[in-house]
Amino acid sequence: MKEKYDVIVIGSGMAGMTAAIYLKRGGLNPLVIEEGAPGGQLNKINVIENYPGFAKTDGPTLSAEVFKQVEALDVEYLYDKVVKLDLTKEEKMVKTINHKLYCKYLVIATGRLSKKLFNDDDKYAGKGISYCALCDGNLYKGQDVAVVGGGNSAMEEALYLSEICKTVTIIYRGDTFRADAALVDDVKKTKNIKIVYNANVTEYNIENGKLTSVLLDTGSTVEVSGLFISIGSSPSAEIFDVEKDKGFIIVDDECMTNVENVYACGDVIKKNVYQLTTAAGEGTTVAYSIIKKSKK
Repeated sequence: MKEKYDVIVIGSGMAGMTAAIYLKRGGLNPLVIEEGAPGGQLNKINVIENYPGFAKTDGPTLSAEVFKQVEALDVEYLYDKVVKLDLTKEEKMVKTINHKLYCKYLVIATGRLSKKLFNDDDKYAGKGISYCALCDGNLYKGQDVAVVGGGNSAMEEALYLSEICKTVTIIYRGDTFRADAALVDDVKKTKNIKIVYNANVTEYNIENGKLTSVLLDTGSTVEVSGLFISIGSSPSAEIFDVEKDKGFIIVDDECMTNVENVYACGDVIKKNVYQLTTAAGEGTTVAYSIIKKSKK
């Protein structure tokens, strides 16, 4: 692969892929860098009913359709992890595990990461702890599982798991769910979903390398084979030395950060609405801003 590009886009969620599509169609040469599957967090969404043109779809399907457009345009794509950047010079440096690359324009589209219950949650990955029902649900087919959380994502995870698992227990720290009323109604109507309000998970019980139960601060124990954590997310922006507010990258009307020629879009930026439609719009804004600037 080459060493220098017009634009490097870090992240291939809805915002990053949209930016790449418009950049390529605008005559520039973008490189997309992604350490996971194309689509990012989009791949964890079970049901999508609010994206124009699709009465009902799911994250992996929508992600695959957008990625087909990226491939059809011959946008260069690199599966790698960004480990270091230098944004201080006119030519931006992006170092991955395997490459050292340069670009004039950088687009940050790294989205958000699922929040953990405990700092050492990673060591229980594959032992019963998960952040994605769509990804791991089938591993617990016919078994008892639990979901931690009270928002839309937690309700959607529980509903999806209820079709696969024997029972699903929702554990929530409050006494009223934050999720949309329609989702809450669906959950309450589902016979194999149980709800535990005003409770927090305090400990995992692991036996023979697998989760067997979780201990709650109420003193109760919930016996489960899998625990799906759905307590929100935080911006994936620590590595980027740009202006932020509570971890979210601050951008102007053209989606540029406080660093010249460094742009950001999607769930990683500070904004009022976090939806697939807004992410696609911001990816478009970034691309047009760069295209316009490159022609001056």
